[in-house]
Amino acid sequence: MPANLTPDYYKAEQWYREATTNEEKILAIEQMLAVMPKHKGTDHLKADLRRKLSALREAPVSKGKGTHLDIFHVQRGGVGQIVLLGIPNCGKSSIVAALTNAKVHIAEFPFATAAPVPGMMKFEDVHIQLVDMPPITADHSAPGQVGTYRNCDLIAIVIDLSADVTEQMRICLDFLESKNLLIDEHTPAADGRGNVLGKKALCICTKCDITKPGALEILKQSCKYPFEVVEISTETGEGLGRLPALFFSLLGIIRIYAKPPGKKPDMADPFTLPTGSTVSDLATAIHRELADKLKFAKIWGTDVYQGQNVQKNHILSDKDIIELHFA
Repeated sequence: MPANLTPDYYKAEQWYREATTNEEKILAIEQMLAVMPKHKGTDHLKADLRRKLSALREAPVSKGKGTHLDIFHVQRGGVGQIVLLGIPNCGKSSIVAALTNAKVHIAEFPFATAAPVPGMMKFEDVHIQLVDMPPITADHSAPGQVGTYRNCDLIAIVIDLSADVTEQMRICLDFLESKNLLIDEHTPAADGRGNVLGKKALCICTKCDITKPGALEILKQSCKYPFEVVEISTETGEGLGRLPALFFSLLGIIRIYAKPPGKKPDMADPFTLPTGSTVSDLATAIHRELADKLKFAKIWGTDVYQGQNVQKNHILSDKDIIELHFA
């Protein structure tokens, strides 16, 4: 009986062939199994994939001498990590150079960036990490590059408004979709085993000072995802000032300032928590062992009386000041 495999299966199979790490191979095989048609014609293939999956999960992690250095592993910094994606000369390096202190290589020729280049961008009282990346093309992405996107918090797709925006978006989406890197109706943020899958993304449109007429509208029509879209120019500075606040908003985090009883709050070094976190979550972040002894908290902030007593399950807002009281 023929297998009658679907385009989604072949896309996952291609992902598996291009994977350079066991983690990526496991994710790709799990996707192949998930989209494979369920009939007798696929039984042999399904059994073969499950054997490969089992072997990969049991494979030891190599350590010590001779371990390969992964140039695409970027040590995380700041309150969130945003990684840029785009074709050659779309303006990724110029964005990182304009917003951070990173020493990026800006050049008119393609592939001037050969490895990730991280830099720190300040937003009010916190820092956000931006990572410049080697470009991708319709036929090429650097081996291991997908790992950087898999481990980041947010993907920023960079599109040059002065060039063919439809083709650029197609290349970027093909790359992201083929690796199951975007959150959508088929790809959650994580699978049942806790493996990270889909990421949130936004679109940064560069060179808005020399854009072709109607380019932005064409871009939006060519993209099926409801990405936040921002136009910028690193030459004139237009739109750059919007990026830090937008990045912070899309990271989905809040800043909380701790106030020891009887003392002034520490306004210089806030705790950062996911949006929707509670007083109890803050106590756990400060000291896990003390969290069980938390009685109540006092709060100065949004939609409360200043100094109001709140319970453990009170949901916090950005820039709240919290005074924790323990038993």
